[in-house]
Amino acid sequence: MPAALARFRMLDLSRQLPGPFCSMLLADLGAEVVRVDRIERLGRRNPNSDVLLRGRRSLAVDLKSPGGVATVLRLVERADALVEGFRPGVTERLGLGPEECLRRNPRLVYGRMTGWGQDGPLAQAAGHDVNYIALAGALHSFARRGERPVPPVNAVGDFGGGGMLLAVGVLAALLEAKSSGKGQVVDAAMVEGAAYLITMLYEFLAWGVWKDEPGTNILDTGAHFYDVYETSDRKYVSIGSIEPQFYAELLRLSGLGEEDLPAQSDRAAWPAMKERLAALFRTKTRDDWCRIMEGSDVCFAPVLSLREAPRHPHNMARKAFVEVDGALQPAPAPRFSRTPAAIRRPPAVPGEHTDEVLGEWGFSAAEISRLRAARAIA
Repeated sequence: MPAALARFRMLDLSRQLPGPFCSMLLADLGAEVVRVDRIERLGRRNPNSDVLLRGRRSLAVDLKSPGGVATVLRLVERADALVEGFRPGVTERLGLGPEECLRRNPRLVYGRMTGWGQDGPLAQAAGHDVNYIALAGALHSFARRGERPVPPVNAVGDFGGGGMLLAVGVLAALLEAKSSGKGQVVDAAMVEGAAYLITMLYEFLAWGVWKDEPGTNILDTGAHFYDVYETSDRKYVSIGSIEPQFYAELLRLSGLGEEDLPAQSDRAAWPAMKERLAALFRTKTRDDWCRIMEGSDVCFAPVLSLREAPRHPHNMARKAFVEVDGALQPAPAPRFSRTPAAIRRPPAVPGEHTDEVLGEWGFSAAEISRLRAARAIA
């Protein structure tokens, strides 16, 4: 069956993680995404474990040669969208900036991925996920009381506030272009995306129910009923018993239901209750607690490693992970009832589909030969 984005063609000029993740997402949803690789990458075979590059074909172009730039601009004429992740001004210097591309194709959606945005005092500064989420106010909340913040790998900035948000922006602009006939530039900055992801915390702050001190609130390990606890086998379980009925179930199944305990909302009692629960969870193994609580309304789950998660019965039943040519990886999400997402091909070798793509996108065999002779493509 056709996928949701089967009618769209896109070019991926991005290099670092957020851009390829955005393109992977769009390719999983059915878009024909062509990766424009640098000629310098030839000879470097992408192993099948390079899963962020799955689902799209690759052509190799010398973007520093006039012929290579001209080749990409011809592809732009037939594309619905383009994604790039260079520092501000780089594609303009290459001759592939938004102005030139939109001149060639006024309907083009031009997606840009940067850490700080296309302008502003930090626009030209180097940075990584940890810096972007720090400036957004997000990293501050990933800490226990009195301890330093712990970066949540690069899920919040690179992938959530970056690649995922750029994909949403590209899709919105594609929908708008269908009615207006006009393309536009989508400027996705990871610092702004990370801030967007914690909108709820700013809402709570405005209500006066969130303290701007990490580790003192319900969702940031301040509460004993929303935290991670170590088990006797030095593994961990997660508890999220926020609602009163779920908290009551936690007390019942943990064996604390008959004790005279402080009210759940008594913040002064939270530290002592946290110690009580910590001691309790250390009396049994993680599997023991799974047998007691998993599937109940406690809001419980074992903390699984990357190798354990794909083997959990629920994830296996849902086919949440798949194996492609020996590489285990998350399956496309979300699920569609009529236009399913899918991994349509494993990661491509750089330049593997150069002739194939150019031929399908309107280049003659003679033109392809001339471009290769001029070393504009490979």
